[in-house]
This record gives sequence, structure tokens and C-alpha cells, in this order.
Amino acid sequence: LGGQVRVDGFGIEEAQNLQKVLETASLDVPLEIESQQTVGASLGALSIEQGKKALIIGLALIMIFMLIYYKGAGVNAVVAQVLNLYMLFSVLSAFNLTLTLPSIAGMVLTIGMAVDANVVIFERIKEELRLGKSRKAAIDAGFDGALWAILDSNITTFIAAMFLSILGTGSIQGFAVSLAIGVLSSVFTALFVSRLMFDFGTEVRNKDKVSISWRIK
Repeated sequence: LGGQVRVDGFGIEEAQNLQKVLETASLDVPLEIESQQTVGASLGALSIEQGKKALIIGLALIMIFMLIYYKGAGVNAVVAQVLNLYMLFSVLSAFNLTLTLPSIAGMVLTIGMAVDANVVIFERIKEELRLGKSRKAAIDAGFDGALWAILDSNITTFIAAMFLSILGTGSIQGFAVSLAIGVLSSVFTALFVSRLMFDFGTEVRNKDKVSISWRIK
């Protein structure tokens, strides 16, 4: 009746915060609408679908280019790319991570980086073949020569992705996490899976030539 009230169970800071809220809420502040936008639930689904389409088209174009330009060695790159995406999706699924548009962007960037590692390896192998080396010697020297170039570029990218995932929030964090996972999987597929396929052709199928260029027979 006297216009006073007492509520127990609050600390001093909590009571002061509650006081500010009550005092602020009592102010008669008029609101004027400057702009109004409506976002439907279908917008997010549409963006994700467009991102998936971009991922599939980008992967298909890269596969076609690698098969045409690098001939038989392009098959190694295609298998490495498919396995790379499979590993990326597997890790995202294992950790229950949500597939968002920024994470799809990280996957698209991963595809480009993964094929870049294959291009570096293939070009080094071609250089060794031009020197007249055998299939096995050219492959060994090509992978050894490309190893540190690939590791240097991917390690710096991984460090940047890790800082983004720790310091970033929301969409930036989703992009960084998918990029970091993609870097690890792309390095593995480029250096180990592709090398395994080359060695299989050399040691099991007893090939003595490398189908890697139209100008090298």
C-alpha cells in the first residue's frame, strides 16, 4: 500500500540490474518503424540447396579438367577428391556439426586446395620424366619435391582456420571448422592416397610409363 516492495534471494548486483530493468521498462519511449523486412523459413533451405549445387558443379568441372589435362594421373586426382569430400562429410557427421552455407563455402575452397596439391605433384613428376627418369624414380622424386611446398601452404591455411574457429562466431566459425577439416583430409588424400595409386600401378600392374601429359609419352 505504501508503494514499496521487498524481494529476497537476490545479490546486490542482481538487485541493481533488476532495478534498472524495471526503471527502463517504465519509460514511455515512442517507437518509429524505419524499415521492415520479412525473412521466410525457405530462404535458408534455398541457400543450402544452391550451395550444394555449386559444390557439385565445381567438383564435376574440376574432375573433367583433371581427366582431360592429366590423362591417367587425373584418375588419381578424381579418386582423391571424392575420398576427400567423403572424409570431410564423415567428420562433420561424427561431431554432429550442422551443414550451413558458410561450411559449404569451406568445402568448395577445400576442393580447390586439394586439386592444387595434386597439380603441384603432377607437375613435379612431369619435370622428372622430362629428365628421362623411369616411372618409379619420377614418382618418388615428384612426391618428395612437392612434399614441403604442399605442407607449407596447408599448414599456414590450417593455422588461420584454427584461429578463425576459436575467435570467430556463427557463420565464420562454421566456415573455419569445415576448412580446417578439409585441409587435413586434402593433405592426406594428395600425399598418401594418390601416392598409393601410383605405387599400385608400378608394383602390382607393372606399368613402366606414366600417363600424365599429352606431350610426354
